[in-house]
Amino acid sequence: MLSRIIAAAVQGIDAISVDIEVSVEWGTGAVMVGLPDTAVKESTERVRCAIGNAGYKYPRKAVVINLSPADIKKEGSAYDLPIAIGILAGNEEISCDKLERYMLMGELSLDGSLRPIKGALPMAILAREMKLDGFILPKQNATEAAVVNNLNVYGVDNIIEVIKFLNNEIELEPTIVDTRAEFAQAQGLFPYDFSEVKGQEQVKRAFEVACAGGHNILLIGSPGSGKSMMAKRLPSILPPLTLSEALETTKIHSVAGKLSQGTTLLSVRPYRAPHHTISPVALVGGGTYPTPGEISLAHNGVLFLDELPEFNRSVLEVMRQPLEDRHISISRAKYSIDYPASFMLVASMNPCPCGYYGHPTKQCICTPHQRHQYMSKISGPLLDRIDLQVEVQPVNFDQMSSKAPGEPSAAIRERVIKARAIQSLRFKNHPGVHCNAQMTPSLLHQYAEPDAEGMAQLRQAITSMNMSARAYDRILKVARTIADLDGSVTVRSPHIMEAIAYRNLDRSNYFNL
Repeated sequence: MLSRIIAAAVQGIDAISVDIEVSVEWGTGAVMVGLPDTAVKESTERVRCAIGNAGYKYPRKAVVINLSPADIKKEGSAYDLPIAIGILAGNEEISCDKLERYMLMGELSLDGSLRPIKGALPMAILAREMKLDGFILPKQNATEAAVVNNLNVYGVDNIIEVIKFLNNEIELEPTIVDTRAEFAQAQGLFPYDFSEVKGQEQVKRAFEVACAGGHNILLIGSPGSGKSMMAKRLPSILPPLTLSEALETTKIHSVAGKLSQGTTLLSVRPYRAPHHTISPVALVGGGTYPTPGEISLAHNGVLFLDELPEFNRSVLEVMRQPLEDRHISISRAKYSIDYPASFMLVASMNPCPCGYYGHPTKQCICTPHQRHQYMSKISGPLLDRIDLQVEVQPVNFDQMSSKAPGEPSAAIRERVIKARAIQSLRFKNHPGVHCNAQMTPSLLHQYAEPDAEGMAQLRQAITSMNMSARAYDRILKVARTIADLDGSVTVRSPHIMEAIAYRNLDRSNYFNL
Protein backbone atom coordinates (compact mmCIF):
# COMPACT_ATOMS: atom_id res chain seq x y z
CA MET A 1 0.00 0.00 0.00
CA LEU A 2 1.16 3.54 -0.76
CA SER A 3 1.07 6.35 1.81
CA ARG A 4 2.06 10.03 1.65
CA ILE A 5 3.27 12.20 4.56
CA ILE A 6 3.91 15.95 4.51
CA ALA A 7 7.26 17.05 5.94
CA ALA A 8 9.65 19.96 5.39
CA ALA A 9 13.30 20.79 4.71
CA VAL A 10 15.11 23.97 5.72
CA GLN A 11 16.98 25.97 3.09
CA GLY A 12 18.67 29.07 4.44
CA ILE A 13 16.22 30.35 7.05
CA ASP A 14 13.09 29.25 5.18
CA ALA A 15 11.41 25.87 4.83
CA ILE A 16 10.25 24.05 1.72
CA SER A 17 7.72 21.24 1.49
CA VAL A 18 8.91 17.63 1.29
CA ASP A 19 6.58 14.75 0.44
CA ILE A 20 7.52 11.40 1.97
CA GLU A 21 6.01 8.59 -0.06
CA VAL A 22 6.19 5.08 1.39
CA SER A 23 5.29 1.93 -0.52
CA VAL A 24 4.97 -1.38 1.35
CA GLU A 25 4.95 -4.30 -1.09
CA TRP A 26 5.71 -8.00 -1.22
CA GLY A 27 9.41 -8.68 -0.96
CA THR A 28 12.24 -7.96 1.47
CA GLY A 29 14.54 -5.08 2.37
CA ALA A 30 14.20 -1.32 2.64
CA VAL A 31 15.23 1.24 0.04
CA MET A 32 15.34 5.01 0.47
CA VAL A 33 15.65 7.39 -2.50
CA GLY A 34 15.38 11.15 -2.95
CA LEU A 35 18.88 12.41 -2.07
CA PRO A 36 18.97 11.57 1.67
CA ASP A 37 22.14 12.17 3.68
CA THR A 38 23.68 9.60 6.02
CA ALA A 39 21.55 10.65 9.01
CA VAL A 40 18.35 10.22 6.98
CA LYS A 41 19.47 6.83 5.62
CA GLU A 42 20.17 5.63 9.16
CA SER A 43 16.61 6.51 10.14
CA THR A 44 15.34 3.13 8.87
CA GLU A 45 17.08 1.35 11.75
CA ARG A 46 15.89 3.89 14.34
CA VAL A 47 12.38 3.67 12.95
CA ARG A 48 12.41 -0.15 13.03
CA CYS A 49 13.36 -0.22 16.72
CA ALA A 50 11.02 2.64 17.68
CA ILE A 51 8.01 0.98 16.03
CA GLY A 52 8.75 -2.35 17.72
CA ASN A 53 9.36 -0.84 21.16
CA ALA A 54 6.15 1.17 20.86
CA GLY A 55 4.18 -2.07 20.50
CA TYR A 56 3.55 -2.03 16.75
CA LYS A 57 4.74 -4.35 13.99
CA TYR A 58 7.34 -3.32 11.44
CA PRO A 59 6.27 -4.84 8.08
CA ARG A 60 8.15 -7.93 6.92
CA LYS A 61 7.88 -6.73 3.37
CA ALA A 62 9.77 -4.56 0.91
CA VAL A 63 9.67 -0.91 1.97
CA VAL A 64 10.43 1.81 -0.59
CA ILE A 65 10.73 5.38 0.77
CA ASN A 66 10.82 8.31 -1.64
CA LEU A 67 11.70 11.84 -0.45
CA SER A 68 10.33 14.32 -2.95
CA PRO A 69 11.50 16.61 -4.56
CA ALA A 70 14.44 14.36 -5.34
CA ASP A 71 16.83 17.16 -6.36
CA ILE A 72 16.97 18.71 -2.86
CA LYS A 73 19.27 17.13 -0.30
CA LYS A 74 17.48 15.92 2.84
CA GLU A 75 19.55 16.30 6.00
CA GLY A 76 19.24 15.46 9.68
CA SER A 77 17.18 13.10 11.79
CA ALA A 78 13.93 15.11 11.82
CA TYR A 79 12.40 12.82 9.16
CA ASP A 80 12.21 9.85 11.56
CA LEU A 81 8.62 10.50 12.64
CA PRO A 82 7.07 11.03 9.18
CA ILE A 83 8.94 8.01 7.80
CA ALA A 84 7.71 5.83 10.68
CA ILE A 85 4.13 7.01 10.27
CA GLY A 86 4.38 6.46 6.50
CA ILE A 87 5.57 2.88 7.02
CA LEU A 88 2.76 2.11 9.47
CA ALA A 89 0.20 3.67 7.15
CA GLY A 90 1.57 1.64 4.24
CA ASN A 91 1.19 -1.44 6.42
CA GLU A 92 -2.43 -0.41 7.10
CA GLU A 93 -1.91 0.08 10.83
CA ILE A 94 -2.81 3.78 10.60
CA SER A 95 -5.82 5.39 8.98
CA CYS A 96 -4.84 7.62 6.05
CA ASP A 97 -7.76 10.04 6.50
CA LYS A 98 -5.72 12.70 8.33
CA LEU A 99 -2.28 12.14 6.85
CA GLU A 100 -2.46 14.76 4.11
CA ARG A 101 -3.85 17.44 6.42
CA TYR A 102 -0.94 17.56 8.91
CA MET A 103 2.79 18.18 8.75
CA LEU A 104 4.88 15.78 10.83
CA MET A 105 8.50 16.22 11.94
CA GLY A 106 10.56 14.74 14.77
CA GLU A 107 13.57 12.63 15.69
CA LEU A 108 12.81 9.23 17.22
CA SER A 109 14.60 7.54 20.08
CA LEU A 110 14.76 3.76 20.05
CA ASP A 111 12.00 3.60 22.66
CA GLY A 112 9.64 5.64 20.47
CA SER A 113 9.97 8.95 22.33
CA LEU A 114 10.55 12.14 20.38
CA ARG A 115 13.56 14.43 20.53
CA PRO A 116 13.69 18.11 19.53
CA ILE A 117 14.55 19.27 16.02
CA LYS A 118 16.06 22.36 14.41
CA GLY A 119 14.10 24.82 12.31
CA ALA A 120 10.67 24.27 13.86
CA LEU A 121 9.66 27.92 13.41
CA PRO A 122 10.20 28.20 9.62
CA MET A 123 8.51 24.80 9.23
CA ALA A 124 5.47 26.07 11.13
CA ILE A 125 5.34 29.15 8.89
CA LEU A 126 5.37 26.84 5.86
CA ALA A 127 2.57 24.69 7.34
CA ARG A 128 0.41 27.80 7.75
CA GLU A 129 1.16 28.91 4.17
CA MET A 130 0.09 25.45 2.96
CA LYS A 131 -3.18 25.88 4.94
CA LEU A 132 -2.75 22.57 6.75
CA ASP A 133 -4.90 21.60 9.71
CA GLY A 134 -1.90 21.38 12.02
CA PHE A 135 1.76 20.66 12.69
CA ILE A 136 2.76 17.66 14.84
CA LEU A 137 6.26 17.80 16.33
CA PRO A 138 8.19 17.09 19.57
CA LYS A 139 6.80 18.80 22.65
CA GLN A 140 10.13 20.57 23.28
CA ASN A 141 9.61 22.55 20.05
CA ALA A 142 5.90 23.24 20.52
CA THR A 143 6.14 26.72 22.06
CA GLU A 144 8.65 27.77 19.40
CA ALA A 145 6.32 26.76 16.56
CA ALA A 146 3.18 28.02 18.31
CA VAL A 147 4.17 31.66 17.81
CA VAL A 148 2.80 31.24 14.28
CA ASN A 149 -0.84 32.26 14.49
CA ASN A 150 -3.71 30.59 12.62
CA LEU A 151 -2.00 27.20 12.91
CA ASN A 152 -2.71 24.35 15.33
CA VAL A 153 0.60 23.13 16.78
CA TYR A 154 0.55 19.79 18.58
CA GLY A 155 3.50 18.91 20.80
CA VAL A 156 3.79 15.18 21.50
CA ASP A 157 6.08 13.07 23.69
CA ASN A 158 6.20 9.86 21.66
CA ILE A 159 5.09 8.10 18.50
CA ILE A 160 2.25 6.31 20.29
CA GLU A 161 0.40 9.61 20.81
CA VAL A 162 0.75 10.41 17.11
CA ILE A 163 -0.55 7.00 16.02
CA LYS A 164 -3.57 7.16 18.35
CA PHE A 165 -4.35 10.71 17.22
CA LEU A 166 -4.27 9.72 13.54
CA ASN A 167 -6.46 6.69 14.32
CA ASN A 168 -8.97 8.96 16.10
CA GLU A 169 -8.38 7.19 19.41
CA ILE A 170 -7.33 10.35 21.30
CA GLU A 171 -7.48 14.11 20.83
CA LEU A 172 -4.41 16.31 21.11
CA GLU A 173 -4.53 19.74 22.67
CA PRO A 174 -2.91 22.47 20.55
CA THR A 175 -0.20 24.57 22.17
CA ILE A 176 -1.38 28.15 22.69
CA VAL A 177 1.06 31.05 22.97
CA ASP A 178 0.07 34.69 23.41
CA THR A 179 2.94 35.95 21.30
CA ARG A 180 2.45 39.66 21.80
CA ALA A 181 1.99 39.39 25.57
CA GLU A 182 5.10 37.25 26.08
CA PHE A 183 7.08 39.41 23.67
CA ALA A 184 6.17 42.60 25.53
CA GLN A 185 6.78 41.04 28.95
CA ALA A 186 10.31 39.86 28.13
CA GLN A 187 11.53 43.17 26.73
CA GLY A 188 13.69 45.47 28.82
CA LEU A 189 15.39 42.79 30.92
CA PHE A 190 19.15 43.42 30.79
CA PRO A 191 21.86 42.05 33.12
CA TYR A 192 24.13 45.09 32.68
CA ASP A 193 23.45 48.83 32.90
CA PHE A 194 25.46 51.92 31.99
CA SER A 195 24.75 53.39 35.44
CA GLU A 196 27.51 51.05 36.66
CA VAL A 197 30.11 52.67 34.38
CA LYS A 198 32.26 55.33 36.05
CA GLY A 199 33.36 58.22 33.85
CA GLN A 200 33.90 57.54 30.12
CA GLU A 201 31.31 60.12 29.09
CA GLN A 202 32.84 60.49 25.63
CA VAL A 203 32.59 56.76 24.99
CA LYS A 204 29.01 56.63 26.28
CA ARG A 205 28.14 59.45 23.90
CA ALA A 206 29.76 57.53 21.02
CA PHE A 207 27.72 54.43 21.93
CA GLU A 208 24.56 56.52 22.01
CA VAL A 209 25.27 57.87 18.52
CA ALA A 210 26.13 54.38 17.24
CA CYS A 211 22.91 52.85 18.59
CA ALA A 212 20.76 55.76 17.42
CA GLY A 213 21.89 55.33 13.82
CA GLY A 214 22.86 51.65 13.70
CA HIS A 215 26.52 52.54 13.09
CA ASN A 216 29.56 50.30 13.45
CA ILE A 217 32.01 51.37 16.17
CA LEU A 218 35.62 50.58 17.09
CA LEU A 219 37.08 51.23 20.55
CA ILE A 220 40.84 51.79 20.84
CA GLY A 221 42.34 51.81 24.32
CA SER A 222 44.81 50.26 26.71
CA PRO A 223 44.03 47.11 28.73
CA GLY A 224 41.70 47.74 31.65
CA SER A 225 40.18 50.93 30.26
CA GLY A 226 36.71 49.34 30.13
CA LYS A 227 36.21 48.54 26.44
CA SER A 228 34.69 45.08 26.88
CA MET A 229 32.80 46.09 30.00
CA MET A 230 31.02 48.91 28.16
CA ALA A 231 30.39 46.80 25.07
CA LYS A 232 28.46 44.27 27.20
CA ARG A 233 26.08 47.05 28.17
CA LEU A 234 25.36 48.07 24.60
CA PRO A 235 22.17 45.96 24.20
CA SER A 236 20.61 47.87 27.10
CA ILE A 237 20.48 51.09 25.05
CA LEU A 238 19.53 49.61 21.68
CA PRO A 239 15.94 50.22 20.54
CA PRO A 240 13.58 47.29 21.21
CA LEU A 241 12.98 44.68 18.56
CA THR A 242 9.84 45.01 16.50
CA LEU A 243 7.66 41.92 16.23
CA SER A 244 8.74 41.32 12.62
CA GLU A 245 12.43 41.68 13.56
CA ALA A 246 11.93 39.29 16.48
CA LEU A 247 10.32 36.70 14.19
CA GLU A 248 13.14 36.90 11.65
CA THR A 249 15.81 36.73 14.35
CA THR A 250 14.12 33.76 16.01
CA LYS A 251 13.98 31.93 12.67
CA ILE A 252 17.75 32.21 12.30
CA HIS A 253 18.39 30.90 15.81
CA SER A 254 15.83 28.14 15.26
CA VAL A 255 17.57 26.93 12.11
CA ALA A 256 20.94 27.03 13.90
CA GLY A 257 19.53 25.09 16.86
CA LYS A 258 20.39 27.91 19.28
CA LEU A 259 16.96 28.34 20.88
CA SER A 260 16.65 27.09 24.43
CA GLN A 261 13.77 24.77 25.30
CA GLY A 262 10.49 26.60 25.86
CA THR A 263 11.57 29.74 23.98
CA THR A 264 8.87 31.46 21.97
CA LEU A 265 10.28 34.64 20.43
CA LEU A 266 13.62 36.32 21.01
CA SER A 267 12.60 39.64 22.50
CA VAL A 268 16.07 41.15 23.13
CA ARG A 269 18.47 42.01 20.34
CA PRO A 270 21.14 39.31 20.03
CA TYR A 271 24.66 39.95 21.29
CA ARG A 272 27.32 37.66 19.83
CA ALA A 273 30.96 37.75 20.95
CA PRO A 274 32.98 35.03 19.14
CA HIS A 275 36.54 34.23 20.20
CA HIS A 276 39.38 35.49 18.01
CA THR A 277 40.25 31.90 16.98
CA ILE A 278 36.98 31.61 15.03
CA SER A 279 37.20 30.31 11.44
CA PRO A 280 35.77 32.11 8.38
CA VAL A 281 33.07 29.42 7.98
CA ALA A 282 31.99 29.74 11.62
CA LEU A 283 31.76 33.51 11.19
CA VAL A 284 29.84 33.74 7.90
CA GLY A 285 28.08 30.36 7.88
CA GLY A 286 28.09 27.37 5.59
CA GLY A 287 29.79 24.03 6.18
CA THR A 288 28.99 20.52 5.03
CA TYR A 289 25.53 20.91 6.52
CA PRO A 290 24.80 24.63 5.98
CA THR A 291 24.13 26.59 9.15
CA PRO A 292 24.06 30.34 9.88
CA GLY A 293 27.32 31.84 11.12
CA GLU A 294 27.95 34.36 13.88
CA ILE A 295 27.19 37.36 11.65
CA SER A 296 23.73 35.94 10.91
CA LEU A 297 23.13 34.98 14.54
CA ALA A 298 23.86 38.66 15.29
CA HIS A 299 21.23 39.79 12.75
CA ASN A 300 19.24 42.75 14.15
CA GLY A 301 21.71 42.89 17.04
CA VAL A 302 25.38 43.30 17.93
CA LEU A 303 28.49 41.42 16.83
CA PHE A 304 31.30 42.18 19.28
CA LEU A 305 34.87 41.37 18.23
CA ASP A 306 37.21 41.82 21.17
CA GLU A 307 40.92 42.33 20.39
CA LEU A 308 40.24 42.88 16.69
CA PRO A 309 43.86 42.55 15.43
CA GLU A 310 44.09 39.07 16.98
CA PHE A 311 41.49 37.75 14.53
CA ASN A 312 42.82 36.03 11.44
CA ARG A 313 43.10 38.45 8.51
CA SER A 314 40.98 36.18 6.28
CA VAL A 315 38.24 36.13 8.93
CA LEU A 316 38.06 39.92 9.05
CA GLU A 317 38.08 40.34 5.29
CA VAL A 318 35.05 38.10 4.75
CA MET A 319 33.00 40.62 6.73
CA ARG A 320 33.50 43.40 4.20
CA GLN A 321 30.69 42.33 1.87
CA PRO A 322 28.11 41.63 4.65
CA LEU A 323 28.87 45.00 6.26
CA GLU A 324 27.88 46.71 3.01
CA ASP A 325 25.07 44.47 1.71
CA ARG A 326 23.65 43.35 5.09
CA HIS A 327 23.28 39.78 3.90
CA ILE A 328 25.72 36.98 3.14
CA SER A 329 25.62 34.79 0.03
CA ILE A 330 27.32 31.42 0.47
CA SER A 331 28.00 29.48 -2.73
CA ARG A 332 29.43 25.99 -2.67
CA ALA A 333 29.58 23.17 -5.21
CA LYS A 334 26.40 21.55 -3.86
CA TYR A 335 24.38 24.52 -2.65
CA SER A 336 23.90 28.28 -2.67
CA ILE A 337 22.29 29.95 0.33
CA ASP A 338 21.53 33.51 1.44
CA TYR A 339 21.49 34.43 5.12
CA PRO A 340 20.50 37.86 6.51
CA ALA A 341 23.34 39.68 8.25
CA SER A 342 22.19 43.16 9.23
CA PHE A 343 24.24 43.56 12.39
CA MET A 344 25.95 46.36 14.25
CA LEU A 345 29.69 45.70 14.43
CA VAL A 346 31.32 46.66 17.72
CA ALA A 347 35.05 45.98 17.98
CA SER A 348 37.81 46.75 20.44
CA MET A 349 41.58 46.77 20.20
CA ASN A 350 44.75 47.91 21.91
CA PRO A 351 46.71 50.73 20.26
CA CYS A 352 49.85 48.58 20.06
CA PRO A 353 51.13 45.07 20.95
CA CYS A 354 51.97 45.98 24.56
CA GLY A 355 48.75 48.00 24.82
CA TYR A 356 50.12 51.20 26.34
CA TYR A 357 50.84 53.47 23.40
CA GLY A 358 49.33 56.85 24.28
CA HIS A 359 48.68 55.83 27.90
CA PRO A 360 48.84 58.83 30.27
CA THR A 361 51.03 57.13 32.89
CA LYS A 362 52.49 53.87 31.52
CA GLN A 363 55.34 53.69 29.02
CA CYS A 364 54.91 51.89 25.70
CA ILE A 365 57.77 49.44 24.99
CA CYS A 366 56.87 48.83 21.32
CA THR A 367 59.00 50.13 18.46
CA PRO A 368 57.37 52.28 15.74
CA HIS A 369 57.69 49.34 13.36
CA GLN A 370 55.89 47.00 15.80
CA ARG A 371 53.09 49.49 16.25
CA HIS A 372 52.74 49.93 12.51
CA GLN A 373 52.69 46.15 11.95
CA TYR A 374 50.05 45.77 14.64
CA MET A 375 47.78 48.39 13.09
CA SER A 376 48.35 46.90 9.63
CA LYS A 377 46.57 43.72 10.71
CA ILE A 378 43.33 45.60 10.05
CA SER A 379 42.92 46.58 6.42
CA GLY A 380 42.02 50.09 5.31
CA PRO A 381 38.84 48.94 3.51
CA LEU A 382 37.57 47.32 6.73
CA LEU A 383 38.35 50.43 8.79
CA ASP A 384 36.50 52.52 6.22
CA ARG A 385 33.37 50.49 6.96
CA ILE A 386 33.55 51.34 10.68
CA ASP A 387 31.71 54.63 11.20
CA LEU A 388 33.00 55.58 14.65
CA GLN A 389 36.59 55.05 15.81
CA VAL A 390 36.85 56.12 19.44
CA GLU A 391 39.79 56.36 21.83
CA VAL A 392 39.12 55.03 25.32
CA GLN A 393 41.25 56.60 28.04
CA PRO A 394 41.79 54.93 31.45
CA VAL A 395 39.51 56.08 34.27
CA ASN A 396 41.31 58.05 36.99
CA PHE A 397 41.05 57.27 40.71
CA ASP A 398 38.55 60.01 41.51
CA GLN A 399 36.15 58.68 38.88
CA MET A 400 36.59 55.06 39.99
CA SER A 401 35.99 55.89 43.65
CA SER A 402 32.99 58.10 43.01
CA LYS A 403 29.79 56.80 44.58
CA ALA A 404 27.56 58.78 42.28
CA PRO A 405 25.89 56.46 39.73
CA GLY A 406 26.27 57.18 36.05
CA GLU A 407 23.39 57.92 33.71
CA PRO A 408 21.19 54.80 33.53
CA SER A 409 20.72 52.87 30.33
CA ALA A 410 16.99 53.62 30.34
CA ALA A 411 17.62 57.36 29.92
CA ILE A 412 20.08 56.81 27.07
CA ARG A 413 17.76 54.30 25.45
CA GLU A 414 14.90 56.78 25.50
CA ARG A 415 16.93 59.25 23.43
CA VAL A 416 17.98 56.46 21.06
CA ILE A 417 14.35 55.40 20.54
CA LYS A 418 13.33 58.98 19.76
CA ALA A 419 16.10 59.28 17.16
CA ARG A 420 15.11 55.95 15.59
CA ALA A 421 11.48 57.12 15.44
CA ILE A 422 12.60 60.15 13.42
CA GLN A 423 14.47 57.84 11.04
CA SER A 424 11.53 55.44 10.69
CA LEU A 425 9.34 58.35 9.62
CA ARG A 426 12.04 59.65 7.27
CA PHE A 427 12.55 56.32 5.50
CA LYS A 428 8.95 55.07 5.51
CA ASN A 429 8.84 55.26 1.70
CA HIS A 430 12.23 53.59 1.26
CA PRO A 431 11.92 49.80 1.70
CA GLY A 432 14.95 48.13 3.21
CA VAL A 433 16.25 51.31 4.89
CA HIS A 434 15.46 51.52 8.61
CA CYS A 435 18.26 53.67 10.06
CA ASN A 436 20.83 56.24 9.00
CA ALA A 437 23.62 53.67 8.65
CA GLN A 438 21.68 52.05 5.79
CA MET A 439 21.29 55.22 3.71
CA THR A 440 22.19 54.99 0.03
CA PRO A 441 24.16 57.78 -1.74
CA SER A 442 20.95 59.26 -3.11
CA LEU A 443 19.41 59.34 0.39
CA LEU A 444 22.58 60.92 1.75
CA HIS A 445 22.25 63.72 -0.80
CA GLN A 446 18.59 64.12 0.10
CA TYR A 447 18.75 64.02 3.89
CA ALA A 448 22.34 64.52 5.07
CA GLU A 449 23.68 67.49 3.11
CA PRO A 450 25.29 69.85 5.67
CA ASP A 451 24.98 73.63 5.70
CA ALA A 452 27.66 75.80 4.08
CA GLU A 453 29.82 76.04 7.19
CA GLY A 454 29.58 72.30 7.81
CA MET A 455 30.49 71.54 4.19
CA ALA A 456 33.57 73.77 4.46
CA GLN A 457 34.71 71.96 7.60
CA LEU A 458 34.09 68.59 5.96
CA ARG A 459 36.09 69.62 2.90
CA GLN A 460 39.03 70.65 5.09
CA ALA A 461 38.94 67.39 7.08
CA ILE A 462 38.71 65.16 4.00
CA THR A 463 41.62 67.00 2.37
CA SER A 464 43.91 67.19 5.40
CA MET A 465 43.31 63.59 6.54
CA ASN A 466 43.27 62.19 2.99
CA MET A 467 40.06 60.29 3.67
CA SER A 468 38.36 57.98 1.17
CA ALA A 469 34.98 58.50 -0.47
CA ARG A 470 33.57 55.83 1.84
CA ALA A 471 34.82 57.74 4.89
CA TYR A 472 33.10 60.85 3.50
CA ASP A 473 29.80 58.96 3.36
CA ARG A 474 30.29 57.58 6.87
CA ILE A 475 30.86 61.03 8.31
CA LEU A 476 27.64 62.30 6.72
CA LYS A 477 25.66 59.34 8.07
CA VAL A 478 26.99 59.85 11.59
CA ALA A 479 26.38 63.61 11.38
CA ARG A 480 22.78 62.93 10.33
CA THR A 481 22.35 60.73 13.41
CA ILE A 482 23.85 63.38 15.69
CA ALA A 483 21.43 65.90 14.21
CA ASP A 484 18.53 63.52 14.91
CA LEU A 485 19.62 63.21 18.54
CA ASP A 486 19.80 66.99 18.64
CA GLY A 487 16.30 67.30 17.16
CA SER A 488 17.67 69.24 14.19
CA VAL A 489 16.08 69.01 10.75
CA THR A 490 19.32 70.02 9.02
CA VAL A 491 22.90 68.85 9.49
CA ARG A 492 24.86 71.75 10.91
CA SER A 493 28.51 72.51 11.59
CA PRO A 494 28.63 71.13 15.19
CA HIS A 495 27.19 67.82 13.96
CA ILE A 496 29.85 67.58 11.25
CA MET A 497 32.62 68.42 13.72
CA GLU A 498 31.52 65.74 16.18
CA ALA A 499 31.26 63.15 13.39
CA ILE A 500 34.78 64.00 12.20
CA ALA A 501 36.06 63.64 15.77
CA TYR A 502 34.96 60.00 15.69
CA ARG A 503 37.43 59.19 12.86
CA ASN A 504 40.46 58.74 15.14
CA LEU A 505 42.26 56.19 12.98
CA ASP A 506 42.21 58.56 10.01
CA ARG A 507 44.63 60.80 11.89
CA SER A 508 48.23 60.64 10.75
CA ASN A 509 49.69 59.68 14.12
CA TYR A 510 48.02 56.27 13.90
CA PHE A 511 49.43 55.35 10.52
CA ASN A 512 52.78 57.14 10.51
CA LEU A 513 54.05 55.81 13.81
